[in-house]
Amino acid sequence: MAKQTDRHWFGARGILPALLISLGMTWTGGPNQVGAAAAQESSAVILMYHRFGESDYPSTNIKLDQFEAHLEELRKQRYTVLPVAEIVEKVGRGETLPDRTVGITIDDAYTSVYKTAWPRLKAANFPFTLFVATDPVDRAAPGYMTWEQIRELAEAGVTIGSQTKSHPHLPTIPVEAVKRELDGSNARFIAELGNRPSLFAYPYGEFDLNVRDLVIDRGFTAAFGQNSGVMHTLLDGFALPRFALNERFGGIDRFRLIANALPLPVTDVLPANPVLGDNPPAFGFTVSSEVSNLNGLACFASSEGEVRLERLERRVEVRFQEPFPPGRSRVNCTMPGPEDRWRWFGMQFMVPR
Repeated sequence: MAKQTDRHWFGARGILPALLISLGMTWTGGPNQVGAAAAQESSAVILMYHRFGESDYPSTNIKLDQFEAHLEELRKQRYTVLPVAEIVEKVGRGETLPDRTVGITIDDAYTSVYKTAWPRLKAANFPFTLFVATDPVDRAAPGYMTWEQIRELAEAGVTIGSQTKSHPHLPTIPVEAVKRELDGSNARFIAELGNRPSLFAYPYGEFDLNVRDLVIDRGFTAAFGQNSGVMHTLLDGFALPRFALNERFGGIDRFRLIANALPLPVTDVLPANPVLGDNPPAFGFTVSSEVSNLNGLACFASSEGEVRLERLERRVEVRFQEPFPPGRSRVNCTMPGPEDRWRWFGMQFMVPR
């Protein structure tokens, strides 16, 4: 059974309406109108890396033999690796994607991306997105790429995304400070690259509804967290999941598990805000009627392992024994799907310190 308790938060409006709203267009439907079958047809697994071959940082590093095994797996004919921006656009339109579509993202612009990951990704002809916080680059912080290196990647076709100026814990700072983080980084991207990113990644995967709305207001077309799950049409386009890879969770068996993952389409997720007021949260969701045999559904919390579920037809309520500790906590809900694949839905909660 899939027990990893990595990351994820789900929105109720869906990626298609979120993208239309960000483009100034009108959305009159909702997740139920889109349909759960479309979730699987228009879905993709998004991977997240940070460091490569930097063994001093095991929680954010992937070993080179692990990374090379991942690339070898993705070279198999069953997978289709596409640019994340293309995936966002096609999922936003509800277009069908090839089964086992995968997107690759890398956070923080460490030097090992340029020296170690990029040559391997280029040799495999795999596109990727690099999310950059501009302040460490501006001050030439040790271990970070330079603007010249970032420009080289951008000119070679790598998508550059934003991760703010200083990579703060966004829900813990004032709204005006969040605005300065977004506006200041956009200005630096325009100055150095000639344009500003359309994709955003929340530092540490942390956001609340105010932060999310500011990201939309600043013109981004989609935003990613650090919560596990499969990106698909029913999701909030500004709370998109990614599977994190590091030394502990980078083995080839787990990699195959997530690269073959299927969406677990749910609606009516509560609480709406991933930054918690009540702790533990009254967490619940409704599973699409097109998903059969809910007896195989199980949820796991990072703070206590498998948790108790209460079911009323398609509605699932998750019961935690203890409050979540301060900081980030994660819940993963998985169940067997067709072809020995796993359906996956996860959330990341934050308890203010």
